[in-house]
Amino acid sequence: MTVEEFKNKYGIIGKSKEIRDLADISLQIAQSDISVLIYGESGVGKEIFASALHGESKRADKPLVSLNCGAIPEGILESELFGHEKGAFTGAVGKRKGYFEIADGGTLFLDEIAEMPLTTQVKLLRVLETKEFMRLGSETVTKVDVRIIAATNKDLQEEVDTKRFRNDLYFRLKAVTLTVPPLRKRKIDIDDLVDHFVKISSNENNLPLPTITSDALDFLRNYTWPGNVRELKNTIETAVILNKERIIDKGVFESLLISVNKNIENRNLPVFLNKSSDEADRELLYRALFELKKDIMELKDIVLYKQREDYEREKSLMPQEVIPLDNMEYEAIKNALEFTQGNKRKASKLLNISERTLYRKVKEYQL
Repeated sequence: MTVEEFKNKYGIIGKSKEIRDLADISLQIAQSDISVLIYGESGVGKEIFASALHGESKRADKPLVSLNCGAIPEGILESELFGHEKGAFTGAVGKRKGYFEIADGGTLFLDEIAEMPLTTQVKLLRVLETKEFMRLGSETVTKVDVRIIAATNKDLQEEVDTKRFRNDLYFRLKAVTLTVPPLRKRKIDIDDLVDHFVKISSNENNLPLPTITSDALDFLRNYTWPGNVRELKNTIETAVILNKERIIDKGVFESLLISVNKNIENRNLPVFLNKSSDEADRELLYRALFELKKDIMELKDIVLYKQREDYEREKSLMPQEVIPLDNMEYEAIKNALEFTQGNKRKASKLLNISERTLYRKVKEYQL
């Protein structure tokens, strides 16, 4: 398989040297069981390379299981990884497999690995070295064969130096390191990405392909993209849905990108040109939903940071299995459910968490 065939097969978009080199290295190491550490800012597409590494490996017929270490509180992260027996802690009403057992024979992708607590890092290192673990509350050893791919947007060497990450685990994970550059450093890829996302959005929404003007493309090439490829994808998707005239000019992207960076009193002022009242109202609604989703995602990040900070401060006073109730997380979930009229699938997408996590939170907070 050539590098271009590999890129096309797994949706790795871009003609920059950086992306070609990453695809080349990924293709070379895919068949091995070597651990891989993927660096990159949030939204650059680290999970795409993890998926490609698994898909082209000898484990491709087994599961690829993904876990965001930063999205799960410390008190239940160990249970998520290793599973538990009935009665292992309050709320453990039955036996449950963890991510390692689910991924047995396949690949476990640990995103945001730098957010993993030190106590859990010790147990992860032991599994990597011995290929065995015990569920919480169990006295029986379970053996697994799992390849680990980890990802982070932090400098793990700096985390090691400041004692926030174990040195031995760091060297165990970094057998091969891939660094995905931010979109602002590979702007040559923007045109290909725009074309790719326009086609996907049009097909998914049963819309004809729009025309993007040259001044609109120039604007996209010169924008800094703090949210990287994920931000570009969301922007293109919104623009495709909003513009039924099938012509997307610079003004459309300015309204979606520049306005959201202004202060609150200015960012919601609509600018509608040559549109009927119904069309203007519909566009305003779409923009409001677009901004609401971003606000909820930002709130989620704040909530998770605060939750981890509170837990570290209070964990010495609490039983290990008890998780502090975080009012901000409760409110975020409650508001998302109200906004989606109780639709948990839509609410989980707004909150950028899995449905499984949302169901657990709903039960935990008795919503």
